[in-house]
Amino acid sequence: MENIVIIGNGISGVTTARHIRKMSDKRIIIISAETDHFFSRTALMYVYMGHMEFEHIKPYEDWFWAKNRIELVRGYVTEVNTQKKELLIDNTRVMGYDKLIVATGSKPSKFGWPGQDLHGVQGLYSKQDLDLLEVNAPNRESCNRAVLVGGGLIGIELAEMLRSRDIPVTFLVREQNFWDGVLPEGEAKMINEHILEHHIDLRLATNLTEILPDENGRVRAITTDKGETIDCQLVGLTPGVSPNVSFLKDSGIELGRGVKVNRFLETSVPDVYAIGDCAEQREPIGQRRPIEAVWYTGRMMGETVAQTICGKRREYKPGHWFNSAKFLDIEYQTYGWVFSERVKKEYEEHFHWRHDIDKVCLTIAYEKETKKFLGINTFGIRMRHEVFDRWLKERRDLEFVIEHLIDANFDPEFYHHFEKDIAAAYNNKFGKTIKTRKKSLKRIFRSA
Repeated sequence: MENIVIIGNGISGVTTARHIRKMSDKRIIIISAETDHFFSRTALMYVYMGHMEFEHIKPYEDWFWAKNRIELVRGYVTEVNTQKKELLIDNTRVMGYDKLIVATGSKPSKFGWPGQDLHGVQGLYSKQDLDLLEVNAPNRESCNRAVLVGGGLIGIELAEMLRSRDIPVTFLVREQNFWDGVLPEGEAKMINEHILEHHIDLRLATNLTEILPDENGRVRAITTDKGETIDCQLVGLTPGVSPNVSFLKDSGIELGRGVKVNRFLETSVPDVYAIGDCAEQREPIGQRRPIEAVWYTGRMMGETVAQTICGKRREYKPGHWFNSAKFLDIEYQTYGWVFSERVKKEYEEHFHWRHDIDKVCLTIAYEKETKKFLGINTFGIRMRHEVFDRWLKERRDLEFVIEHLIDANFDPEFYHHFEKDIAAAYNNKFGKTIKTRKKSLKRIFRSA
């Protein structure tokens, strides 16, 4: 019986195991040092905030794994010997494999700040990080201020978590606006305002210079490049994540920032694959980044490599880019490509609309010459993935999107709709007389 070993029990590894089991009777072993069972990483914040218990964020009951003949091994892979097709676990146990799938995800990034290894300094990625946060910041009495470093999605989640326990937060963002390497300026400025309105001390264009210890080796303060010293008991390092692949450095598997893979998710070594956050594409897939630390791409990679393992070699084709997140209580969605001013393409133009009062806005990217629709960002308006995916495939133009925007709206009945306001702003900018169509379920759900 062929022996399939998967390192990592996140969404990528578990999806692979599930799909291999559906298609075969191969022996499947999942190795993880993080937890005994798979959990929803994106829901960790809700455990700290008291909305859920940890047991609630495990998608499968504990009996699921034995019933489906998926063996679980708790341990850390310290060495991979691709010549012998063997793994060393916790420096003590040797395990063989016929095919190996590396799905080890990411780890929080550090950039050599003095004091970054003090007690009270941490990231937010793993279950261990959540447990450590309960030690470092259980309440305001134990932590009367936290300083967060880095203006991305993990940072805003950690800020929301800490504020849920009434812990004051200072947020250091090196850019001129929050997440302005990703968001166009109008959107980034709106999120700046929203963060401040939630009583988070946002410091823009500010860098961490040093983390200062107390007499016991714990955090007591930080200093910034503005000459400030800010007292704190917790420093959350959230400037991003990097692939968790250091254990592979002597394996013979080619590494870049992550594990180098081709379009079939195959590494430089036969019978070894890499998927999820730790996989780095050798050749770009459209405008996509070589490494994508995104939940849904990890799931898609898992489905893809399972087909290959089971004899149906399949190329990884993620399709049009999309993503979603929350900035405190504002829902964000993106479909296609809408680049920030810092990385905007020369052929790209934006139509931006923002509501006068509510924290609601929209940005549509299009080609200057042809007006072809390239992508959309929405804040505070929920949209249908299948509609935008179809419009991108059909290469629709800007005017079509404005006219039919109501068809993509996913907000429940009685929610306020903004399509007429958006069309009015479009008409005013371009001297048009576009009228938005009425909602048609037939148009929404027709096949692509």
